[in-house]
Amino acid sequence: MASSGWAWFCIAALLGSTSFTSANGRHFSLVSRGTNLDGSLPVYKDPNAPIEDRVNDLLPRMTLEEKVAQLIQGDLNGWMNLTDPLDDTLTYNETGLELMMAQKSGAIWGGYPMPWDKFVYGITVGQKYLMENTTLGIPAIVQSEGLHGFTNNGTIWPSPIGLAASFNTGLLRQAAATIADEAEGLGVHQIFAPVLDLSRELRWGRVEENFGEDPFLTGEMGYAFVTGLQSGRRRNASATAVARMAATCKHFAAYGSPQGGLNIAQVSGGERELRTSYLRPFNRACVEALGIMTAYASYDGVPAVANTHLLTDILRDEWGYQYLVTTDAGSVDLLITTHGVCETRACAAKLALENGIQMEMGGGSYTYLTLPDQVSNGTVDVSYIDETVKTILRTKFSLGLFENPYPYPDYLSTLRTPETRALLHQMERETIVLLENRNNTLPLSTALSSVALIGPQVARVSFGDYVFFNASNNGISPLAGFTQFLANTSVRINYAQGCELWADDRSGIPAAVEAAAKSDAAVVMVGTWSLDQTRLWAPGTNATTGEHVDLGDLGLVGAQRALVQAVKAAGTPTVVVLVGGKPVAEPWIQEHADAVVQQFYPGELGGLALAEVVFGAVSPSGKLPVSFPRSVGTTPVFYDYLKGSRPVDAGMVTDNGTLVFGHQYVLDSPVPLWSFGHGLSYTTFNYSDLELSSPTIGASENFTVSVTVANTGDMDGQEVVQVYVTDLFSTVVTPNQVLVGFAKVDVAAGAAQRVAIPVDASQLALWGLANAWVVEPGAFAVKVGTSDEVYLDATLEVV
Repeated sequence: MASSGWAWFCIAALLGSTSFTSANGRHFSLVSRGTNLDGSLPVYKDPNAPIEDRVNDLLPRMTLEEKVAQLIQGDLNGWMNLTDPLDDTLTYNETGLELMMAQKSGAIWGGYPMPWDKFVYGITVGQKYLMENTTLGIPAIVQSEGLHGFTNNGTIWPSPIGLAASFNTGLLRQAAATIADEAEGLGVHQIFAPVLDLSRELRWGRVEENFGEDPFLTGEMGYAFVTGLQSGRRRNASATAVARMAATCKHFAAYGSPQGGLNIAQVSGGERELRTSYLRPFNRACVEALGIMTAYASYDGVPAVANTHLLTDILRDEWGYQYLVTTDAGSVDLLITTHGVCETRACAAKLALENGIQMEMGGGSYTYLTLPDQVSNGTVDVSYIDETVKTILRTKFSLGLFENPYPYPDYLSTLRTPETRALLHQMERETIVLLENRNNTLPLSTALSSVALIGPQVARVSFGDYVFFNASNNGISPLAGFTQFLANTSVRINYAQGCELWADDRSGIPAAVEAAAKSDAAVVMVGTWSLDQTRLWAPGTNATTGEHVDLGDLGLVGAQRALVQAVKAAGTPTVVVLVGGKPVAEPWIQEHADAVVQQFYPGELGGLALAEVVFGAVSPSGKLPVSFPRSVGTTPVFYDYLKGSRPVDAGMVTDNGTLVFGHQYVLDSPVPLWSFGHGLSYTTFNYSDLELSSPTIGASENFTVSVTVANTGDMDGQEVVQVYVTDLFSTVVTPNQVLVGFAKVDVAAGAAQRVAIPVDASQLALWGLANAWVVEPGAFAVKVGTSDEVYLDATLEVV
């Protein structure tokens, strides 16, 4: 509708006209736009009508103010008092409710810690007002967090970096479904997850939120998460609804590699890197996701929140994406305060809307409130508002919200269920990665007399970021987990903290050494730490990972390394457990510990799962989704570097201080301590009989890689079969290798299994000189193994 048409609309309404002129084809009353003049049911209210017909029927009925209100995220705190997370008072502010819904009702932010009944009450009040007390009855999308578990006292799963270590897409899909179960019953419709940024800049604080460094693994895990979260339909929704929950893929795009590892700093790169690395996971996982969130940073000098090439040319036009896109919190204001491409709120609103066709999240100055005036003065064409509103309405109809936007009466039935806990237990086990195991130090035997549990992570529940107030109260610490696991054995636990995570005070180390000396084995637990969302952003608190928590050094903080060295010097077999949200760069530990275990931030049962793995109740099956550098100066260290990018003539500093000089690097090495895909087991696997479905294929033909995996040990185990491909000669420089397929299989001791892994032809494509995807003819090396080890290989010819 042109601005002149809108002016006519206002004049007609003021004069008391009861309908639009027949010339304009209007069939509804100006006063009662939610009804039809002939008494028939408006199409948008018909649950059996096609979604596009409902969208196209509703949009013309909306005033400009109503449209703009759909573009802005409101907040539950507008009518509920949420200052005390333990307060359970069921009252609301009517004036605040009316004001919020008049200006900001496209979505409602509900991501607060509070009693469940208070949340249900507040959401019900808000939705009833919209459905019953507004002219058109348009419900809001209720949004919350669920990066690794529904945050408002839902079940907390391992951080995404840990979920990725499982390499188990089927299990992750089930995990995501439980997150949707817990949120859906409470009246939540959109979860701000998954994060599909790549963990290629390890100094960045949010590494733990990602699925790792690899585009293919990230895409597969992201697709599993989106599918698990969205599959199904809300109760009493229309038959045309396509999902029960909206996933939100973020941050679009190229956000995870900021310069210097500093949050929201610029990301440098070109179109080929954008296409080859950063966009692949989004294209795989998110074309059918009902939500996408834009990024804070700029890419190649253009702010992502106002990047028409990313958000319109690629996302909307090329990929055909038709659902809701939202800015990140306060990011439109960054066009003024950070990026410096606008001087005014009006300019920022115009750029974000017209380039992004996106909703504005809260957290800023609500620049979109300038849009009605900008339409009136001709600065903004209303067509951009209309197109954006369509995406929001389409998302709401696709969720079935016009039929039932409310919480369910039996919401307690899906919260923290035994079935969810059983799935969580399985996932906790599969995320643990065995990095080193010299002389088969692990597993420990329950016939031991005693074990020393040492370190600042032993008695601590270490969750990653994006958990809420008091979430750790539901977790099992390693000390509690080992105590539970060893309860029916004669193994004695000798516990000593040794040091704090955040201090260089070494006064507790002698007691730790004493505990190790009187034990048959020592398990030393050190690492990084994060905090819940309340404390992470509070002044004066400390953390080493999480949003806005970036590092200049990837080594252990404070006295932790000294603690490990002192315990090892005591002569007791020493197992080091690295608990954290990102790789730590500690070559001494890799070289000297008898065994090394990586547990990325676990979920609620992490302490128990760790005990089960250490004592051999289950064999570890996790694989690294991210490579471990030797030092911060040897980063980036991701495995799929472009050919020629990692020459090696390494130097070193020996334990006695001798300097051995090299060139790449002079006193260090660019080769990671442990590379992507690495992970040991308590059993052994033998690979044989590698076969390609065809040794020669056309450029658009898919193929299958088959291999036999035999468990040659005496313990049942799971193995992640990984397939990598190298384009041997190409018109542009391509990666030295890329992961193109994987499968996690259970193989009983003494048994063998034939594993077939399909590979899509698109995995062989490169972004060519003509700025288009192309699979070039020629030879491709195919290998089965890990990123740094070849078990079997073959050659594929593309003709």
